[in-house]
Amino acid sequence: MDYFKIDKNLELLDIKATEKCSKAFSRIEKNSEYNQQKVLSAFIDSGVSEMHLGVSTGYGYDDVGRDTLDKVAAKAFGAEDALIRHSFASGTHTLSVALFGILRPGDTVIVLTGRPYDTITGVFGVDEKLDGSLKDFGVNYEQVELLSDGTPDIEEIKLRLSSKHYKMAYIQRSRGYNTRKSLLISQIEELCSAVKSVSPDTVIMVDNCYGEFVETREPTQVGADLMAGSLIKNPGGGIAPGGGYIAGKKEYIEMCSHRMTCAGVGREVGATLGHNRELYMGFFAAPHTTAEALKTAVYASALFSLLGYTVSPKTDEARADIIEIINLKSKDALISFCQGLQSGSPVDASAVPTPAPMPGYSDEVIMAAGAFTGGASIELSADAPLREPFCVYMQGGLNFYSGKVGILLAADRLIKDGIIDLRG
Repeated sequence: MDYFKIDKNLELLDIKATEKCSKAFSRIEKNSEYNQQKVLSAFIDSGVSEMHLGVSTGYGYDDVGRDTLDKVAAKAFGAEDALIRHSFASGTHTLSVALFGILRPGDTVIVLTGRPYDTITGVFGVDEKLDGSLKDFGVNYEQVELLSDGTPDIEEIKLRLSSKHYKMAYIQRSRGYNTRKSLLISQIEELCSAVKSVSPDTVIMVDNCYGEFVETREPTQVGADLMAGSLIKNPGGGIAPGGGYIAGKKEYIEMCSHRMTCAGVGREVGATLGHNRELYMGFFAAPHTTAEALKTAVYASALFSLLGYTVSPKTDEARADIIEIINLKSKDALISFCQGLQSGSPVDASAVPTPAPMPGYSDEVIMAAGAFTGGASIELSADAPLREPFCVYMQGGLNFYSGKVGILLAADRLIKDGIIDLRG
């Protein structure tokens, strides 16, 4: 490599890894082309024009750009309606708005995919009745454990849902800090079918974070009533500076809108403050950017499998999201990997990631992210809780070629720190 000093043996391994990616890259490109056509069609059918990219202030009444972007997102996601807003603070906030929008005191929500991601457990009130949690508001929580192979227990789900009424069945598509596989659209379709077969009135909600535009269909096209995600992940295309979206059936989107602002006002207010252009551009770029992140994940899988590490998904395996897990086996390797990846970032390359406590997490967490947008995991990043089995969760990459450098530098750091030895 001309601009980076990489171990010579690692450079040879890079050639093998790149060759190993060819079939997966071809599938990714095919899906990306389909999804880009889908998004372009949504823009054209919605009549997007220059006036939709403008600014509103104050209450934001009659912001045609904001309202038209909702239509674009709904069309692209195959949903009846959508809310896409810069004012959602995070993916967890967006999911929380949707949950509180639908659930009422005395209702019960059942999670079909085992214990959910760390930050959303506080919203449910899984472990304790936190101030402002769903549990604090009298919403009951249950979950169905995954089978030993990490897949949803369809029979148990049907048994539970046929024995009592649940207002909502909640599905987490991505794995979170878990080693189970993320859910393919075909698996979400099977879950939705199972729920509706025994409890047709139960609202199915999907946490779709990291999964948008990975496949050619979204959860709202296979039976989900509602889904939500973050704009600093896939659907923001690396351009949106923040925000989130909720998409699904019109009646549920309306309910969510009254939680998003306030009862009786809903989606009619909310100034866009000049963010429309970035949100439109980001959503338009999202299929391509997601494909670049997927290629980066595939390459990481190929390289680290050649280095002898256990990876998930494997290089040629079907992918449900942009996340790649690498089991680094030790705390020192985890830290070295993140520090190496950080050194290949376009922003804050000189920063040295160190483990630290983080709100919403039970363990210390280490994060590598030299991003143009703070916390944007569509940009090359890696993070992990410091607990066994010391897996790193890597995601993002605005373009494959820069992402590849970051991964090579992560591997090179492991060599320099004496954790990997390629001399033999």
